[in-house]
Amino acid sequence: MREGTATLIRREDYCAPAFWIRTVDLTFDLDPAKTLVTSKMQLERNAAVAHGALRLHGEELNVLRVLINGESVSFRQEGHELIIDNVPDADFALEIRNTCAPDKNTALSGLYTSGGSFFTQCEAEGFRRITYFLDRPDVMAIYTVLLRADKAKFPVLLSNGNLLDSGDLDNGRHFAKWHDPFPKPSYLFALVAGDLVAREQRVRTRAGKDHLLQVFVRRGDLEKTEHAMNSLIASIVWDEARFGLPLDLERFMVVGVSDFNMGAMENKGLNIFNTSALLASPATATDADFARIESIVAHEYFHNWTGNRVTCRDWFQLSLKEGLTVFRDQEFSMDMAGGASARAVCRIQDVRALRASQFPEDSGAMAHPVRPDTFVEINNFYTPTVYEKGSEVVRMYQTLVGRAGFEKGLKLYFERHDGQAVTCDDFAAAIAAANPGSALSTRLDNFKRWYSQAGTPRVQARGVYDAAAQTYTLTLKQHNPATPGQEHKLPQVIPVALGLLSAEGQALPLQLQGEDQAAGLERVIVLDEAEQSFVFTNLASQPVPSLLRGFSAPVVLDDGLSDADLLVLLQHDADAFNRWEASQRLALNRILAAVRSGSALQLDSAFIEAMRAVLRHPELDAAFKDLALTLPGEGYIAEQLEVVDPQAIHAAVEAARSQLAQALREDWIEAFEANQIQGGYTPDPVSSGKRALANLALSMLVLDAARSGDTVWPGRAYQRFKDAGNMTERLGALSALVNAHAELAEPALARFHELFKDDALVIDKWFALQGRTPELDGKSFARVKQLTQHPDFTLKNPNRARSLISSLCMFNPAAFHRADAAGYVFWAEQVLALDAINPQIASRLARAMDRWTTLAQPYRSAALEAIRRVAAKPDLSSDVREVIDRALESDKSADAAA
Repeated sequence: MREGTATLIRREDYCAPAFWIRTVDLTFDLDPAKTLVTSKMQLERNAAVAHGALRLHGEELNVLRVLINGESVSFRQEGHELIIDNVPDADFALEIRNTCAPDKNTALSGLYTSGGSFFTQCEAEGFRRITYFLDRPDVMAIYTVLLRADKAKFPVLLSNGNLLDSGDLDNGRHFAKWHDPFPKPSYLFALVAGDLVAREQRVRTRAGKDHLLQVFVRRGDLEKTEHAMNSLIASIVWDEARFGLPLDLERFMVVGVSDFNMGAMENKGLNIFNTSALLASPATATDADFARIESIVAHEYFHNWTGNRVTCRDWFQLSLKEGLTVFRDQEFSMDMAGGASARAVCRIQDVRALRASQFPEDSGAMAHPVRPDTFVEINNFYTPTVYEKGSEVVRMYQTLVGRAGFEKGLKLYFERHDGQAVTCDDFAAAIAAANPGSALSTRLDNFKRWYSQAGTPRVQARGVYDAAAQTYTLTLKQHNPATPGQEHKLPQVIPVALGLLSAEGQALPLQLQGEDQAAGLERVIVLDEAEQSFVFTNLASQPVPSLLRGFSAPVVLDDGLSDADLLVLLQHDADAFNRWEASQRLALNRILAAVRSGSALQLDSAFIEAMRAVLRHPELDAAFKDLALTLPGEGYIAEQLEVVDPQAIHAAVEAARSQLAQALREDWIEAFEANQIQGGYTPDPVSSGKRALANLALSMLVLDAARSGDTVWPGRAYQRFKDAGNMTERLGALSALVNAHAELAEPALARFHELFKDDALVIDKWFALQGRTPELDGKSFARVKQLTQHPDFTLKNPNRARSLISSLCMFNPAAFHRADAAGYVFWAEQVLALDAINPQIASRLARAMDRWTTLAQPYRSAALEAIRRVAAKPDLSSDVREVIDRALESDKSADAAA
């Protein structure tokens, strides 16, 4: 495991490799304790780089021999490099034989074992834990892989590409030989060996070619793979129809493993998935699980082109593949959802996730641009900024050039760069070149500031109506606050989709001053200066602006709208996103007012009636109602405050929930009864929306019962929990009891565990529910500490560690941020314990303290003490060291700003 001694790596220091590796022949003699790896490579010098020694990356390896052109050569090892000083000037063959110990690989990077099977995870720098190599994304080679293993223990042997040969060997062993015809970087290499079973299906693509699709899982999980297979088929069909991108191998394989640091990995032709992102049945998975699996299966498949066929030149360009592919999977999910309302729900959910995870990152210790300038440990930059904000940047490309223009640009991108390792600049150039004269091509250099400037821009919008001239002047100002290492920012290109409504809610024609006629009821204006004004004409009355429709740019908008304006948008806006946004703003304004004043929150009748109108609205979909009636998260509320008191925020949110539960009780009852679904389970958008609204209504009714002492609704929830025919309804009923701290919560939790004690993924839900239970008198925190001693709990499995520890520290602010500092002490203990076995998971948990400098006292001082405790450990991994050091540096930055 790498200790925290790594050096700072800078994007500006990029140099092409001194050598290229053109072909690789790998032979694995698989043994859990000691696997023998033989690597035979064809190398050539890069003529554009000065001659020097050959330096190969390697970690946790035992070298047995090194040969060049069949002859033994001397070498030396320095740190994590194997160095050969004297290599031929001409092309040469290099052979390295080494061993590694998969059983001891608790970091789950490289080659490791899980449940008696072999798996790999090579992104970002895991291949160097398998054999010595130029482990960097710009070195692309063609791989042939021979696997040998005990046939009884490991009957399935898989690697990238197409199967060339397989058969039996002596002593009960067997082999399989695989060849990938496409050059790829080492991070896309994959190997799987184990006792697995497969769901198989053959498909014929538009090109008329037949392909074999396989989903491999451990025995007993096969019945939970149907949804993943259907999602894979849908992804293949969609990508060929939308972007003309076909499946390019004879087969496409997906494998599930329960020990995995990420959600999934796009290895060429052999995707490896965390089982949480692959397995689903109505009895064990929720509607959200089904949607997540569809999205992640699509994401990894789409990487075949946006990431594999065209990959990153260096890891600073990570968003080139991840941001682009997140955009593609979001577009896929919206297309699969179908109708306009269902598409809007997808968009709202994506933006809500962005605000919950990426906005705090942009204002915290680890803030970085979409294309970072430096890093110590690349694993720390698989972040919401690279993924989700990166996706928003790609979406802005599409907004500026149009859907058809974006597809033209993507086509040109592949024509130019198929088979290459390239940069974000190459992508930008292709989209602009395919759309000459567009709003993007004329602003390309400025637009690329989205890649280089960290932070979330703030946009202020103010409008002035001139009744005599019948004009409305909209003035937009932008400002991007300072972030670590970037004190001053330049204006960015911000597309603002907008509409104007009358006070009665009628959409108004949009005609800018100087135009001959109106250009429809919605349009996109581009803010690319610090301040700009736009004058709309022929408006008979003062309009209500609907700005940033569809969340057309990842910014914080201050539009200065009154409650009356927000109510117009909530009731009438044609843009469903802004309709939802109005509901959130109305709630947020009231919660923030209570927190800032230090007074108890009391919801006014106007707000309550607005929420009642949403709940009763006959034309709004249930899924939209669920989102509009769900209060903003405590983390998002904290983002709006300069000084954060987590307990005050929690008290205000709980007061709002309780008052909505009480005031709308009869409406909640009606909503619960009206959204019951008869018949078999399907995770379609309409059914999922009804279940979501029914679950929300039930949670409100049980919460109100806790206030009034009523036993009817807790009893109904418990009965629904017992009788539920699917996990969405069962977990919804259980959550209603647990989150209200109802008496029936304890027997329900015990019954749930007994029912699903043999299903690890469902027990993860059991732990997560308790880790996220709203705090009440310290009970939630105490329960989490107690659960760390539960026989089913372990830190060694990433899913289990996340389900409990991360649920508390990252998603339960009131239980974590305690005045007695016990939450911070717990966090430090868990970070250090995880760092000893799996630095990647430890560093993600360490991120819970990213914004500690915004905390009010006494939380701030206690948080600093806990951070220093972690920092004091001398052998921290580089993963955790970077996060902790950045957290401590943010204290200095905060003091300097003060």
